[in-house]
Amino acid sequence: MESAEDRLIARFFRPLATHPGALGLRDDAAFLVPPAGHDLVLKTDAVVAGIHTFPDDPPSALARRALRVNLSDLAAKGAKPAAFLVSAAFPGDIDEAWLQSFTDGLRADAEAFGCALMGGDTDRTPGPATVAVFMVGWVPHGEMVQRAGARAGDAVLVTGTIGDAALGLVLRKEEGLARQWALTEAQCAFLLDRYLLPQPRVSLADILRAHAHAAMDISDGLVGDLAKLCRVSGVSADIDVARIPLSEAGRRAVEADAGMLTTALTGGDDYELICVMASDRVDSFRMQAERVGIPATVIGRIVAGNEEPRFIDGQGRAMAFVRGSFSHF
Repeated sequence: MESAEDRLIARFFRPLATHPGALGLRDDAAFLVPPAGHDLVLKTDAVVAGIHTFPDDPPSALARRALRVNLSDLAAKGAKPAAFLVSAAFPGDIDEAWLQSFTDGLRADAEAFGCALMGGDTDRTPGPATVAVFMVGWVPHGEMVQRAGARAGDAVLVTGTIGDAALGLVLRKEEGLARQWALTEAQCAFLLDRYLLPQPRVSLADILRAHAHAAMDISDGLVGDLAKLCRVSGVSADIDVARIPLSEAGRRAVEADAGMLTTALTGGDDYELICVMASDRVDSFRMQAERVGIPATVIGRIVAGNEEPRFIDGQGRAMAFVRGSFSHF
């Protein structure tokens, strides 16, 4: 006789397991054969309802966020997504509509980003829903882009715009700020969506491998994440704050409240990429990135030394930050 968990998996998750190696989720494990001459790239990250999303966010958003934050890390490694496992602990009071929304979100992004569900686990929890994704990608042998590798003289670039998600989180907590910041309805929606639904830059994988000496995604804030990259590379950096790209909505928020610049630089959840490369590779990288619809901006350069990266304001002064990045602990 099938258990309730078996029936849940069969109804909601088995339709997503279309890869032959998933064995229809009827086994205790799955198998995956990488292309010849490729290395596997492994990544796992978890999302907790009420911590990474708000209690009234749809279940589909929880599922998509869990997948996308892992895809973002693969993108920063120059890796193509291949497959994933999902382990989820659900509260006892969820219903079929909740599960359908959750798996619909998972299916939509699995299809959009070309990665297959290969298995996982389901549990019940007295706490909030928790979703841990284990992501598998691959790169040509020996070509994974690491954090280590930055060299003095390299240009520092970021993709997209910085700080939108952090500002969206502030706005979500205090809706009255929209008027204070003089945001349009469309700008409010943009900031809120940037927090709720990360945009992993997976289309940059091949381009990044061909150009970058080092890279990582910006999940905990530009200031702190750049410091991590520099630390493991044994270098420092000088960043021109005026060159850091802000969206129109982000710029309006900063113009209305100068303190929001610090929030934008340290708040996290951007899921853009920091990458460093030789200066003579910048034009090629930016041109190819633009072709896939992703702008890239030079914001500074790598310098010798072991100091924390310096963020230089318009008056030539180094900014000071109480906290460089988000941390759970």
